[in-house]
Amino acid sequence: MVVKVTPLCLLYWLLISTWWLMVSTSGMVLIPLTHSLSKTQFTTPHHLLKTTSTRSATRFRHHLHHRHKQVSVPLSPGSDYTLSFTLGSPSSSTISLYLDTGSDLVWLPCSPFECILCESKTPPLSPPLNLSSSATAVPCKSSACSAAHSSLHSSDLCAIARCPLDSIEMSECNSFPCPPFYYAYGDGSLIGRLYKDSLTLPNSLSVQNFTFGCSHTTLGEPVGVAGFGFGFGRLSLPAQLSSVSPQLGNRFSYCLVSHSFDSNRVRRPSPLILGRYEDKESQFGNELVEFVYTGMLSNPKHPYFYSVGLEGISVGNRNIPAPENLKRVDRRGSGGMVVDSGTTFTMLPASLYDSVATEFDHRVSRFYKRANTVEESTGLSPCYFYNKVDAAKVPAITLHFAGNGSSVVLPRKNYFYEFIDGGDGVREKRNVGCLMLMNGGDEEELSGGPGATLGNYQQQGFEVVYDLEKRKVGFARRKCSSLWDSLKN
Repeated sequence: MVVKVTPLCLLYWLLISTWWLMVSTSGMVLIPLTHSLSKTQFTTPHHLLKTTSTRSATRFRHHLHHRHKQVSVPLSPGSDYTLSFTLGSPSSSTISLYLDTGSDLVWLPCSPFECILCESKTPPLSPPLNLSSSATAVPCKSSACSAAHSSLHSSDLCAIARCPLDSIEMSECNSFPCPPFYYAYGDGSLIGRLYKDSLTLPNSLSVQNFTFGCSHTTLGEPVGVAGFGFGFGRLSLPAQLSSVSPQLGNRFSYCLVSHSFDSNRVRRPSPLILGRYEDKESQFGNELVEFVYTGMLSNPKHPYFYSVGLEGISVGNRNIPAPENLKRVDRRGSGGMVVDSGTTFTMLPASLYDSVATEFDHRVSRFYKRANTVEESTGLSPCYFYNKVDAAKVPAITLHFAGNGSSVVLPRKNYFYEFIDGGDGVREKRNVGCLMLMNGGDEEELSGGPGATLGNYQQQGFEVVYDLEKRKVGFARRKCSSLWDSLKN
């Protein structure tokens, strides 16, 4: 199937291109993140939740078992956040891509573009890129080429590119382009080539020789990815920005507007802030902002992951200790919790999930009846029927990260989703609430990859700061829509 650009797609492209803003007084760049939520993509809340929970599990397990270099698994509509930037010179194009902190490469659809088996997928958010006259192919000898090919030696890559042996030995293969790279996803894949061109930020800061992947053919993946992971390959957006402006590249944060899968709640974009840094406690207008920080864990196998240690989870006043593999990352890359913008729901190892869900059910089932049929149709558990939720009967959930005082209390709407079931003439119309945490599998299944993932649904209503220089991640409760309004004015 060849993806065609619709008038709606062009309108989106024009609107998003006007949203780039720069706040020069604070030395930071403000970028709008647009949620891809669309009611038209789902027939029922059950369909939405089942699709999203399935894709969250697919992405999480793909982190564990995929043998090729890991990149994002873009989720179905209703789960993703997108950003835009301009690429090329003298004629530039505005490109919209998914934001992903779980990968370290920027890739995008290029014209002519064909997406195979994309009939049920979201159409491209911007027209496929026509490479500008300033774009150049990345040579096979470059470190970027090696990074895109899972650190394969440049001599091997140049041999694949048919550079003569004497030229390989003399390091004279600059005229031979990097061979195409292959990336596989949980339910899709792509083939692409590496190019360099100028990327322009909203304050007219231009990153020359910005490296990106250009794909003409994908399987089930119509939208590209802006990787924000900070790996050794140095191909992510922050890593490349740091070569031009360390202030912009070494720190970024986002604040995801709470939506509860309701498009009416995302009238304002979620702010993505490059270069801005908050102290642990500060006054922002009338809002007292207090950050809770936890250190990043080094991951030798997945260096682009933002892994942190999780000590435990509290359900009400009961603290449930996390298994040892969530507190650290071993030499094989096993363990830790990944803070991930590209996964919707938080994934926990089976032992911890079972303990949390059992304690949650022990407290809630005394007041509300289990909705077993809803659990089967949504992939979430436990779920309950209720007339009106009494907040006092739904226990608080607190994440205890490694570090003194590094605990984050989740708002109830971040872990207990309420919606209407039935009312379709077949089933009685009833209110339902579901726990929004998921079972990621046994610890043996998790070997070689993350032990858990903190999904973007649980990050809503927080400013999440990634301090790459001090290697720590911070969380602070914020009114994200108000933060956007304050920063853009």
